[in-house]
Amino acid sequence: MTIQVRALAGLPLARGGLDRHGEVRSRPGVLDELRSDPTVRAVVLRGRRALVTGDALELMMPSVLPEPELLVYLGRTTEEDRNTPVGTGILLWKLADDDAASITDDESRWLDLRRSGHLLSDQDVGVLATSLAIAGWHEAEPFCAHCGSPTTVRNAGWARYCPVDGTELFPRMDPAVIVAVVDPAGRILLGSNAMWEHNRYSLLAGYVDAGESLEQAVVREIFEESGMRLGTPVYLGSQPWPFPRSLMLGFVAPLADDQDPEALVPDGQEILDLRWFTREELEDPSTDVILPGPSSIARAVIDDWMSGSWSR
Repeated sequence: MTIQVRALAGLPLARGGLDRHGEVRSRPGVLDELRSDPTVRAVVLRGRRALVTGDALELMMPSVLPEPELLVYLGRTTEEDRNTPVGTGILLWKLADDDAASITDDESRWLDLRRSGHLLSDQDVGVLATSLAIAGWHEAEPFCAHCGSPTTVRNAGWARYCPVDGTELFPRMDPAVIVAVVDPAGRILLGSNAMWEHNRYSLLAGYVDAGESLEQAVVREIFEESGMRLGTPVYLGSQPWPFPRSLMLGFVAPLADDQDPEALVPDGQEILDLRWFTREELEDPSTDVILPGPSSIARAVIDDWMSGSWSR
């Protein structure tokens, strides 16, 4: 099966980026050098939340912060943002809960990217999505996958090293496809997950299997979760989903020419209900449907479909 491309701009967590500055990661003593540089700033993590002021990351001087649990050099800024000039070095500074509370115990100062990422500037989104992804990897992979020995941090936080067998481990992201299935009448297929409220619906999604292409994953996941066979999928775009380490790859796909849209079969384990929706139904408050949060690629794809830019 071939694949087509239709770029969807402005995905919520793919709006900004960093100059990763990867060439300096292996330089001896680079973290000590950066943390003593008065021009460098740190994004502060408390668990899975980041320190903010209003709707902006609070980028702090490392010299005023408690000792971190995890220190990573994220890279350099590529945009002028507040008092942060282009080229400012940014450190990830992950704190233990008690140390984070010593900075502020005001819960409104600690932002959850999943709920509020759409409120951040493009650059802040890039910084925080990267921070959460790399911190999540360190938390999940403290031991060598080959011999089970504890590993140590290397390459300014971008690798872990096993001193027993010499294995070097690098961050991984898990690719997952998320698909807007559209029927000949222009309706969109949404499913309700077993872990959600009964009236919460979203696009169907799933992880890419080992040895599988993206196109194959799209076809397989949709058939497994809904019983629907598809025509040619169209790639829309991607964004990180660092909860803890997914990469979401968005698609839209029509039904196969001979597929009956009403022959829906939810898998009964992950997906408990499936429904075709018109734009008018999702716009009607009385429908009482809860859609995905505004930081998700699912909501961006649904909103783009709602705008009528796709053929009806």
